[in-house]
Amino acid sequence: MSHSTDLPAQSRAWHLKSRPVGEPKPDDFALVESELPELKDGRILVRNVYFSVDPYMRGRMSDAKSYVAPFELDKPMQGHAVGEVVASNSDDFAVGDHVVHMLGWRDYAALDARHAVKVDPDAVPLSAYLGVLGMPGLTAYAGLFRVASFKEGDSVFVSGAAGAVGSQVGQMAKLKGASRVIGSAGSAEKVRLLTEEYGFDAAFNYKDGPVSKQLREAAPDGVDVYFDNVGADHLEAALGSLNVGGRIAVCGMIAVYNATEPVPGPRNLARLIQTRGRIEGFLVGDHEDLRPAFTEEAGAWIRSGDLKYRETVTEGIENGVDAFLGMLLRGDNVGKAVVKV
Repeated sequence: MSHSTDLPAQSRAWHLKSRPVGEPKPDDFALVESELPELKDGRILVRNVYFSVDPYMRGRMSDAKSYVAPFELDKPMQGHAVGEVVASNSDDFAVGDHVVHMLGWRDYAALDARHAVKVDPDAVPLSAYLGVLGMPGLTAYAGLFRVASFKEGDSVFVSGAAGAVGSQVGQMAKLKGASRVIGSAGSAEKVRLLTEEYGFDAAFNYKDGPVSKQLREAAPDGVDVYFDNVGADHLEAALGSLNVGGRIAVCGMIAVYNATEPVPGPRNLARLIQTRGRIEGFLVGDHEDLRPAFTEEAGAWIRSGDLKYRETVTEGIENGVDAFLGMLLRGDNVGKAVVKV
């Protein structure tokens, strides 16, 4: 067993104390200190450098049946993290290696080495493995190219376009020859970011008026692909502007995550008949086979500067819940929201 000097005896982790009803509140969480376990064979101890906060985590806070098990009450929450191995009882990892794993929301993580993936801290900044080169980036890649069957010349509309996934979708579409890329976001600053930095052809603030009207103005020739992160009025607007043979990839529906009443669905689903369109939901976990191609292609785009990304970094594990609530409820983040432990 190898380990660095001065290992801590204690670790801090965010626990879910109560299941939120509607919008989560700070009282639903607690930062708890506990003793680190002895490191058994095949396990490693990682000092987390960054952990991820993502919209999907809201779903795990409910005990409703879903595609991923709910967080357990009074236990550490989970999510992607990247960190440095500080002790190893595994032949596959040495002290000093950097890894991505799923035990975020804490400062130190003891885990089975089989559940860690080695990453190169010199290739891209460490935090990028949680965003542009991590789960959000792969989500954008799989959703656009496989689920939505993007092809050169398509007109693409992305909702939540300034977020970690949406901003990558728009840029990837442009890099692969989209005829037009339109994004929606929730502030004038984010709209500017989309057109000036990320190269979207048009963008609008969904708070400025009906989404359907703003989309028709931004995409007078309709849309061939809609990448949905929002649902509700955005999905209805996309159906209204869908071209013949149009495809809709449903990645997320943030409009419904904190709803306590059912949110009205699109009233114009009959448009799918006229357009022979299709709508398909997807989970990134079903597309792991694309990871090598994605890592190679996106890594090259990042290094060349063609694929730009923003991160909103919150300092300190004690501010982890604030970072999550700011991203989920207020849209405080531009690009990927991460916590620097």
